[in-house]
Amino acid sequence: MAAHAKKADAKTPVKPPLPEGRAAPVADVCLLMEGSYPYVAGGVSTWTHDLIKSHADLTFHVVALVADRNARKLAYDLPSNVTGLTHVYLQDPAPGWRWMPGTKRFLATLEQPLRQLQQGGGLPEVAEVLRLLNSAGGRAGRRVLLNSEEAFHMAVRMCRATLPDASFLEYFWGSRALMSGLFATMLAPMPRCKVYHAISTGYAGLFAARAVLETGRPAVLTEHGIYTNERRIEILMAEWLFEGADTSLALDKKKRDLRDLWLDTFASYSKACYDACDKIFTLYGGNQEFQRRQGADPAKLKVVPNGIDYDGYSKVARDTAARPPTIALIGRVVPIKDVKTYIRAAGILREDIPDVKAMILGPLEEDPGYVEECRTIVKHLGLEDTVIFAGRVKLTDWLGRVDAIALTSVSEAQPLVILEAGASGVPSVATDVGSCSELLLGRPDEDPPLGAGGAITPLASPLDTARELRALLLDRPWREKCGEAIAKRVARYYDKVEIDRIYRAIYDEHIAKADRPTLFEAGFAGFAAGLGEGA
Repeated sequence: MAAHAKKADAKTPVKPPLPEGRAAPVADVCLLMEGSYPYVAGGVSTWTHDLIKSHADLTFHVVALVADRNARKLAYDLPSNVTGLTHVYLQDPAPGWRWMPGTKRFLATLEQPLRQLQQGGGLPEVAEVLRLLNSAGGRAGRRVLLNSEEAFHMAVRMCRATLPDASFLEYFWGSRALMSGLFATMLAPMPRCKVYHAISTGYAGLFAARAVLETGRPAVLTEHGIYTNERRIEILMAEWLFEGADTSLALDKKKRDLRDLWLDTFASYSKACYDACDKIFTLYGGNQEFQRRQGADPAKLKVVPNGIDYDGYSKVARDTAARPPTIALIGRVVPIKDVKTYIRAAGILREDIPDVKAMILGPLEEDPGYVEECRTIVKHLGLEDTVIFAGRVKLTDWLGRVDAIALTSVSEAQPLVILEAGASGVPSVATDVGSCSELLLGRPDEDPPLGAGGAITPLASPLDTARELRALLLDRPWREKCGEAIAKRVARYYDKVEIDRIYRAIYDEHIAKADRPTLFEAGFAGFAAGLGEGA
């Protein structure tokens, strides 16, 4: 959560933009980032920034997959070993020609792999889409693929084939958004790098699959959370994908709907990424079961946990001055963090601890509407003097004044904030998501056991969250015992020094690999054979 962005002043020279695509020098590592670094702070972005800084002798190229071409402010000062920054605008693919000969025949051929990707395809279909787009020689773009009359007719045929019971209007716009992201990812400039490292599946993973097909260089994947699970939560909650309530009494769902279209498409992209990558890393063993279910080769899977600067966080001094009991939620104020449960828990906690302070330490810019809803709840509950929105902060400046951390997320992988607070001796109360139970209660291989570093609660339970926070705040010996346990666990298993060593070995291994035949040199069968040999 450290602040990295700096404001320019009259004496600060403006840095020229970094080169994009093939105009940039060949980099050692290409990091593929969807909706995160370097424009969104916290979480995965902080992990990525620290990864780049930890390997200062390697060069990095960042591919930022973002929604549109609107101007964005960097949330981080890019380290000097970042030698290129390429943008993929998911809602705005390259325009291409206004018209190209043979459009009807071209789209009819393209239609088959597109339909399969909307129904659970994978790497062969991605390869066929890439081959066809490449055969157009730069002529195929947004104008032909999305805006032409033939593209409209293709959408009609695809709706009848893949979602015959849906409203065509809803299918048209939903499918258009999906295909826009696909075409943008397939047509964006491809930077030249020695190894491609996707930090999620989704469109970042799709770009990794394309990079392997197109360049012959290897790719690896690190999944912090399982992308398809997180998209499933968002899609099921999305009002704009609502097609009308099912008023039947049937126990089983009979018809495929627009949500299925989105979920199946992202599952296709994940499968393509899994098949293309040499290695697939995740933060804890529980995620591997999801990866296997979605088609990942078990032989490629490996756990590499998050690491934090234990030496730095362990030196945070406790504030011994008289002050109110203080809890904190550290993270972005967005729905997946369920900040509303935290606010309600603070209201319950205040009944027993009237002077408690409930800090919210994290960026407020990502979802202004949700932030406003949270502020409304604070006002409605009369918690203006209890709940404090501090915004983005330097965490080490605050941890010494915090007695316990609350994490109320509905989805997490391995939250850095539990590790960072834990290294400082601050226990946590967290929902039973991701690896939170493992972090706070102990790993299966923990020998000898270190004891509880806090408590685990059910999802969306302000009462349970408040009860466990109350126990930590009012029982000092228990709080100190939990703080000592989590600090020892972080030191033993999650010190970034060791994690950096692991990633350096990964990079060195894949940078040293020989080029493989590309899709265009060997065809898909030859490419797939080379992929099997190289892995």
